[in-house]
Parts: sequence; structure tokens; C-alpha cells
Amino acid sequence: MFISVIIATRNRDTLLARTLAALLVQQWPRDRFEIIVADNGSTDRTRIVVEGAAAREGLPSVRYLYVAQPGKSHAVNAAIEQARGDLLAFTDDDVTPSPHWLESLAGAASVPDVDFVAGRILPDWETAAPAWLSPAIYGVLAIADNGAEQRVIALGTNEHIMPIGANVAVRAGVVRRLGGLRPDLGKLDDTLRTGEDHEFFLRLIHHGCRGVYEPEAVVRHFVPASRLERGYFRRWLYQNGQDVAKVEAAFARGVPYLLRVPRYLWRRAAKDLLAAATSALRRDEAARFASALRVIWFGGYVREAWFGARAGGATLRLAEGR
Repeated sequence: MFISVIIATRNRDTLLARTLAALLVQQWPRDRFEIIVADNGSTDRTRIVVEGAAAREGLPSVRYLYVAQPGKSHAVNAAIEQARGDLLAFTDDDVTPSPHWLESLAGAASVPDVDFVAGRILPDWETAAPAWLSPAIYGVLAIADNGAEQRVIALGTNEHIMPIGANVAVRAGVVRRLGGLRPDLGKLDDTLRTGEDHEFFLRLIHHGCRGVYEPEAVVRHFVPASRLERGYFRRWLYQNGQDVAKVEAAFARGVPYLLRVPRYLWRRAAKDLLAAATSALRRDEAARFASALRVIWFGGYVREAWFGARAGGATLRLAEGR
């Protein structure tokens, strides 16, 4: 199996150097993988860092790709077009993969009916986590630790285990058939826009693709101190609620709705309000904050469902396949 590792980056040369260093010592044959770095308009030393890694002898192929059009999704899609691998392994520029990361992804993907693999993401804290932060809201920090057991992911089975771009591998044929990331979603500079991973995951499982969660495919995601602020979590979850509502509008849910919002979300929001009040009485600040954040997320979802520009199931050219 030949693997293409794809990294989108922008102005994170120091962190990117750590990521590349970890990839270059992977316990996987050097001639059986390549690294493609899609630079989405960096103004720092990103190109120098990548070209320095590429110049080292006896190591995997490292390629630099400059993508001027703003948006992480554009950068990832450009790299997909250049990739030669049978398996496309995606990670981020602030992630440190374990030495057996590629080996574990490839092992899970070697099963014939597995179309994609979601790995385990653990935190790499710059500073100690505050007392109000609990694992229940680690998703804001792109930390997806779904435990130590391998599990199947398919429509109706373990759908809560959603692959995200920091640690996921997809068969190249599947990506070419379904298309890459939606360019109207995903990170832009100075925004908290999300949703590209969620939409791509929904597209996978709604097209009958089958995945697996592989806990041995471990990466550590750097968490800067600047993100460990309550305001960041509030803003991120409100925006994510809007993004999820926009994405889910394009997929048949098969669930009852109330006021243009899935009925189960109203019930969940009511439970979260009660949980926030109960936690406050118990003086459990971590539980109270997590419950309050889920209510904020729901507010973003309702805002988009009621007033946003709905996707209405429109199919983007990119999602039609090639």
C-alpha cells in the first residue's frame, strides 16, 4: 500500500517542522509513502521548512504545494489532486503522529471492506488545562479520543465517532468518487468556521462507505494556551452549531422536526439547561460549563435553521465525483 500524507498549513512553520520530523521517522517503508504540504498562503518560513525536509537524503518524498486561494478546503483539495497514494492520510500542521501512525492506519485499511479509518487524537498541552475544562468539550480543541477499542463506523453504527482532519485516512478511490472537501466550509484565516470534516463524513456514510476507529493510530494535537479561554469555547460552539445545521440540511435525517429543528435536539437542550442549573447548585464548574456550552451550540443551530441560507440538498460540483 502506498500512502499519501496530506497536510494543509498556513503560517505555522515551527509547529509544522515538528509534524514533519515525526512523519520522517515513521515505522513504514520510506519508499511506500509521500508527504504533500499544501501551503495556503503562508508568509513565514513554511516553504523553507518544507524544502529543507525534502532535501534530506534517504527519507520519504516531501513535496511543497502553494495554494493561493484562501481556505483550508481549497488547500486539501489541491493536494488530493496531486496525491499518488492508494490511501490518503490526512493530518494537521500542529499534530505529532506516533512512530507507528502510518503502520496502524494501513493495517486497519487493509481489510477489504474498510473505506476509511479514524485514528485516536490525544492532547499536547502547552500549559496545564484549567479546572473548568472537561473531556466532554475536548471536541472544540480537535481532540477525539474514542477509547482503546477498535470499532466499526457505518450508517447507524457508531456514528458519533466522526473522523476529523487531524487523523483520518481514506481510500483514494473513495475520495475520487465522492469528491474532496466542500470549499464553502472549513477554516479561513481569522475565523472559526468549521463543518468540512462533518460534511465529508456524512457524505461517506450516506454513500454506504464503511470505516473503522483504530485506537493504535495515535497523534497528539498541540493545544496552545491562547485557546484555553472560555470565550473561545463559546464562540467556537456557537459557530459550529450554525455550521452543523447548514451541513445537515443537505442530508435526509429520517427524524421528526419541530420548528425546523430535529425534535430530539429540543429535548437535549432542555436536559442541558437542567444539567447546567443542577451543576451550578453542586458547584461543579466543569460540568456546568460543558452543559451551558451545549445550550450555546443549540442556539447556533437554531439560528442557522431559522434564518440561515439553507443548503437545500444542493449538490456541489466537487461533491459529484470526477
